Amino acid sequence: MIEQVRSWIDGARRVVVLTGAGISTDSGIPDFRGPQGLWTRNPLAEKMSNIHYYLADPEVRKLSWQNRLSSPAWSAKPNPGHMALVHLEQRKKLHALITQNIDELHQIAGNSPELIIEVHGTMRRVMCWDCGMRAPMQKALDRVRAGEEDPKCRACGGILKSDTISFGQQLVPEVIDRAMRVAGEGDLFLSVGTSLQVYPVAGAVEIARDAGAKIVIVNAQPTPFDEVADAVLDRSISEVLPAILGSASH
Repeated sequence: MIEQVRSWIDGARRVVVLTGAGISTDSGIPDFRGPQGLWTRNPLAEKMSNIHYYLADPEVRKLSWQNRLSSPAWSAKPNPGHMALVHLEQRKKLHALITQNIDELHQIAGNSPELIIEVHGTMRRVMCWDCGMRAPMQKALDRVRAGEEDPKCRACGGILKSDTISFGQQLVPEVIDRAMRVAGEGDLFLSVGTSLQVYPVAGAVEIARDAGAKIVIVNAQPTPFDEVADAVLDRSISEVLPAILGSASH
């Protein structure tokens, strides 16, 4: 099957890629829903990911700030899966990279920011819920390290959070519209490390299929779209992506 998919990639002109938490687990960032997932092991983590709890409860915010401080993402490095997507871009085949991830490892690996559509935002920025101010996350984390348990916006005194989409928070319509548009523009759609259970992003697969693209799914667990996919690969992402896309040159 690897050979078959590689030949499809070789013949493709516009590959649209969708990535989820699974591509970053080999970089040491746990996913949410897997057997060793963040929420599976710590139900409170789900509360911290919910905008209603976050805004209403200072204790949830304090815990969230401690969590951000100790996040494995700060020291995480791109893995061979990320690098294979850089190689795909170097081959001039990557049309767009839609990601549900907030770690920016695609940018760090070397993919062009203009090709990346971050549907859930980025943890590397902080935003004020009240006035919309945005700033580098590390500035806020420095304040937490200095003793502020729940730092407030210096511009308006409002609640600060990471510039990511929490559960219960509206997605950014322009971002989703762009993701859905590009999904219909490729001749091959590659879904990597995502359970494809969360809409509207999972709908990108249907849009791609309806537009005539080949659908390739790389994920450890089964997804609702496995039966309509042209190929399903459930092996390690760090091994599969270099095998089907090639390896990045530096």
